[in-house]
Amino acid sequence: MRDLAGGTQAVYGFNRSTSGARAAAKEGYDVSDDLVATLQRAEADGAMIVIAVPMHAVANVLDNIIEHAPTCGITDVVSVKKPVYDLIRERGLETRYVGGHPMAGTEKSGWSASQEGLFHRAAWVITYDYALEKEQAGEPVPAEWIDLFSDVCRMAVGVKAEAVPASVRKHDEAVGRISHLPHVIAEALSIVGDEGGTLSQSLAAGSFKDATRVAGTAPELVRAMCETNAAALVYSLDQMIELLTKARNDLDSDSPNIAELVDAGHRAHTRMEARSGARRESVSPVKISSRPVMRLHPGGHNWVRQLVQAESLGGRIEVF
Repeated sequence: MRDLAGGTQAVYGFNRSTSGARAAAKEGYDVSDDLVATLQRAEADGAMIVIAVPMHAVANVLDNIIEHAPTCGITDVVSVKKPVYDLIRERGLETRYVGGHPMAGTEKSGWSASQEGLFHRAAWVITYDYALEKEQAGEPVPAEWIDLFSDVCRMAVGVKAEAVPASVRKHDEAVGRISHLPHVIAEALSIVGDEGGTLSQSLAAGSFKDATRVAGTAPELVRAMCETNAAALVYSLDQMIELLTKARNDLDSDSPNIAELVDAGHRAHTRMEARSGARRESVSPVKISSRPVMRLHPGGHNWVRQLVQAESLGGRIEVF
């Protein structure tokens, strides 16, 4: 909200925390702790609604939107996409929804943890499953959905992020590896370090703190991310366990040697660094020069196929 409020469009919001709403208002932002009034205002304005709540609260927000803002377009910033899309489909809201997930954030939560510039050069995933479903059925994509898709892309670019198209399934598979698995590892590593006692706690420095930073995330948020993306996370966790088990066995020998793991890990890190940036506060940031760009005219010839191609390349899109 901080970055959006600096643009040309009117921006206002809801915070269920009265203290959070007051803190935002004190800083000059248009924030209320009255959900119904905020949604009714959005309906009157024809606004686009951005859902930014934990997964367990999405269904309730959607039901309130149906009742109080029945014509508004909807996007979200929830860290899993298929569970959200399932709720959307259950309610018949497909024509009004374009999913989103900015790959940026910190382990902190609440209004006080927000900051300007958080999304600068970060990937902002934008889903397009509904358009692909219509394309595969040989049906035109409704103009209202195309307009909403364009607006979500422009919103992402407006906060200096990069719009990256992805289907809900592939998004969830990817974040299971690079976002949700790190949370599980950070929790486990924190426990192992802590069980080393006061000396381990006193000696813990850069590498340990970097690897465990996200363990500072509120437990309910970690559970919401990981449990709602369990299938993808289990698959990635199995791969991790296999690697760690082999490393353990390689070390528990007459000639301890983990060269295979270290060399392969170093090569993988080099590839990841070549593709992504190094902003420490972001979950999965990107450099502007690091990914291919595809200029896209939503609704134009073969535009859905262009989205599929951009996704396959891990590329970003610019709409015109």
